[in-house]
Amino acid sequence: MKINLEILDAAYLMGEVEIDNLNTKELVPKMVFRRRLTKAAKLVIELVSKVNFTNGRIMYASAFGELEATAKILNAILNKEGISPTDFQNSVYNTPVSYASILENNQNEIMTISCGDNTSNRLLKLGAIKALDNDEILLVATETLNIKNIEQINSCIDYLEVAVALKVKVTEKEANINIIEVDKTLPKSIAYLVQVAKTFDKEKQNIIGISL
Repeated sequence: MKINLEILDAAYLMGEVEIDNLNTKELVPKMVFRRRLTKAAKLVIELVSKVNFTNGRIMYASAFGELEATAKILNAILNKEGISPTDFQNSVYNTPVSYASILENNQNEIMTISCGDNTSNRLLKLGAIKALDNDEILLVATETLNIKNIEQINSCIDYLEVAVALKVKVTEKEANINIIEVDKTLPKSIAYLVQVAKTFDKEKQNIIGISL
């Protein structure tokens, strides 16, 4: 079975170490709320703003999740220290999109998936199935790998922080996006989605076929 998705808008962010020049202060005016945001949550909020998506269903994906919060928990266990309740809360995979939904008072369905290197592929398949309800939905994925001592284990990628969002709806029109190669300096889990976003052209219809 094949489902075609029309990409209504797309945005992506990339940083070799971290993504700078975010508009978090403007997008999240309440300092108390802003201080609670994780790295990934800030990226999701930025992307939601860029694609003008404030209310609707969101499908979120990440292979590694909130790595910084998870690392802090593991270090606390290793050093026999108390675990921060905030770190525990922020280690949940759906934390970024939950913060974004709270900010926008978005009470629609949210789903979060994690599938290792196949995360991009699985998110597109999930989005295609969900889009059959004929509403506009947001597909968003992040990887925030910039944690202490990451250089000791990373020898494969150049970009440690990456995020991408696609606003989509189902269509019966023929696909015109064909991704052949992806940027191998990005995490495999998100590289394909970023390539789709890079091909997006506001001046034409952008349709991608998803095989289930």
